[in-house]
Amino acid sequence: MKFLVISDLHGNLEVLDKMNEVFKQADGVIFAGDFAKFGNEETGLPALEKLCSRHDTIFSVIGNCDNPSFIEEIEKRDISVEKQLVMYEGLAFAGSGGGSKFTGTTPNEKSEEELMADFKIITEQGEQEWNNLIAVSHNPPKNTDCDKISGGIHVGSELFTQFIEQYKPLAVVTGHIHESAGICKVGVTTVINPGPLLEEKYAWLEVVKEKGGWKVVSAELKSL
Repeated sequence: MKFLVISDLHGNLEVLDKMNEVFKQADGVIFAGDFAKFGNEETGLPALEKLCSRHDTIFSVIGNCDNPSFIEEIEKRDISVEKQLVMYEGLAFAGSGGGSKFTGTTPNEKSEEELMADFKIITEQGEQEWNNLIAVSHNPPKNTDCDKISGGIHVGSELFTQFIEQYKPLAVVTGHIHESAGICKVGVTTVINPGPLLEEKYAWLEVVKEKGGWKVVSAELKSL
């Protein structure tokens, strides 16, 4: 299966129009949050509606620029994986929304513990194989190619890195840090920050089920 990986739309409706052909190539879409433009929460709903018109299969969380109550809007449209475990064609999706506490100027900032509580549905099931899990988190794991701000400082979640190392998901899709588009590994897990869709950046994730379980075939950063 081939997934279009996107994040940080920030109200840019025009980019969705430019990507019609890209959406047609995807078996599903994974969106890692931030529908709304910074400081303009009202731009989130038009962005959500337009995104939903582009594909029938979407797995999404909300971001730090989205009001916490916006989770109700993506749940209404049945695209939310935040605080949930959603099964699709043998794959499992679980998600965490919002960003870590930093500037205090966005409406959906949380402590690391609160961010990781969104994955309770995974952690409460005890030790088991999660080879089929794609974890979607707006906030990235720490000390990766996906969480560096200017100056090379890592600002992701250490607890999320620990979660990945312990539960070994197939893949992690994240966003939030615009300047840190990247693909890397945390243990056996492929981690992708596609970069901001606001700036016409996206990624592809292709996975396949083999005899020994699920495998990432390819992961690639792209831009329009």
